[in-house]
Amino acid sequence: MRKIYVFDTTLRDGEQSPGVNLNTREKVEIAHQLEKLGIDRMEAGFPAASPGDLAAVNAVARAVKNVTVIGLSRSREQDIDAVREALQGAQDPCIHVFLATSSIHRKFKLRMEKEQVLETAQAAIRYAKKYFSKIEFSLEDAGRTERDFLAEMVGMAVREGANVVNIPDTVGYLNPSEYGAIFRFLKENVPDIEKVQLSAHCHNDLGMATANTLSAIMNGADQIEGTVNGIGERAGNTAIEEIAMALETRQEFFQAKTGLHLTEIARTSRLVSKLTGMVVPGNKAIVGANAFAHESGIHQDGMLKEKTTYEIMTPESIGLKESKLVLGKHSGRHAFREKLLDLGYELNEEQVNEAFSKFKVLADKKKEVSDDDLLALLEERLTDTPEVFKLETMFVAYGNASTPTARVTIETENGTIEEEAEGNGSVDAIYNAIDKVTAEEVTLSDYSIKSVSHGKDALGEVHVVLSQNDVAAQGRGLSTDILEASARAYVDAVNQLIEKRKTFGRRDRVTL
Repeated sequence: MRKIYVFDTTLRDGEQSPGVNLNTREKVEIAHQLEKLGIDRMEAGFPAASPGDLAAVNAVARAVKNVTVIGLSRSREQDIDAVREALQGAQDPCIHVFLATSSIHRKFKLRMEKEQVLETAQAAIRYAKKYFSKIEFSLEDAGRTERDFLAEMVGMAVREGANVVNIPDTVGYLNPSEYGAIFRFLKENVPDIEKVQLSAHCHNDLGMATANTLSAIMNGADQIEGTVNGIGERAGNTAIEEIAMALETRQEFFQAKTGLHLTEIARTSRLVSKLTGMVVPGNKAIVGANAFAHESGIHQDGMLKEKTTYEIMTPESIGLKESKLVLGKHSGRHAFREKLLDLGYELNEEQVNEAFSKFKVLADKKKEVSDDDLLALLEERLTDTPEVFKLETMFVAYGNASTPTARVTIETENGTIEEEAEGNGSVDAIYNAIDKVTAEEVTLSDYSIKSVSHGKDALGEVHVVLSQNDVAAQGRGLSTDILEASARAYVDAVNQLIEKRKTFGRRDRVTL
């Protein structure tokens, strides 16, 4: 089997999804899970974008040990210097330099002729080579670049000592036969092409990112680039889990596979969804809630007789497990610990005690605590952001013939404050009351609710995004009461916003 290297850009391209803004602790948490997943290369961010991005990339670089950590850089010396600083302390650092090559980008964005583009990229690779032994060079919008110029640019990168050359379909424009043909063309027409690995980076604007990436593999690509859950700019990137399971399930066809630990896929998907606030659609391939669900009577009959009639892979293969122990308010610590082990969590005594306390509070509110409830509790963010405000109590009065009113009690640095406010609805009233306490002028940019489990007593999770001038922050709240979850999410976001103001810098967004 040919080894396909996996370049994960969840922390860079994935974070550029509208409304997503991960802080340093969240990036490190995802990075640790990506390391467990078995990612080969991890793009931690774009250090030149802001001081905060540089610090976050450095934190990731120091946190993970068994992954190549990559920083993105434009073909500018100051960007390369920023990556140098950000990757200090990395066990295995790599720089990812890029420059646009297509005629439309040359004319309207770069305002450069072909010769200038080639010379600029060449100078950048040479400068990067002084400080990095591993270099990836990307030809932005390669999919719409003239074939002869594409070969010329790739040939230059090979001669200058790049280790990986990335051929991105930046705007998701190509179809599988076109994209695969580019890799075949380069393999056949660029001298010494075997000295570098060719990489495929696809966007999903026309829904063909996975198909295009698989086509690239079939035509000689050595590395694939993508994100967990397929998040990213516009319609997103290639979903790494889809490529990994396609190669695993159809080994005899592709004759290639990744080195990922496939049983970590489900947990990685949940964590990325939770921390980014991007809900995974139920019909999403591999990790969607319905990926292994069967409602049709014909399908159910077939499944009962032989699972392979309608399942080409098992839920266990991506880390999902059937429930064996039913937990409730009478369950003890031993059963709870066994359930954690069954779900793949090995916690120390302090962590078990903390999780057990949360479980008991939830069990008093629910008859049965499902695996999904437990996973939500275990993966609930333990933030290191200072709690300037902490929700203590809340009371809401609402009737369809009266104006909703909310009263909140919030612990602050100056003592406990209670405020009351009206609103257009219960949530609006709660948020108006919280605003009175915090005295922060914020805009609610996004508000979403999702059910973590099933039934009338389902655990609900609320995700909000607050903005203030040019600063945005997201918050999450978890409770069986959706109004309480809404309040907790809002207070969490306010705390995040206050902390983010201290380190906020300009962020440049890039697309490959």
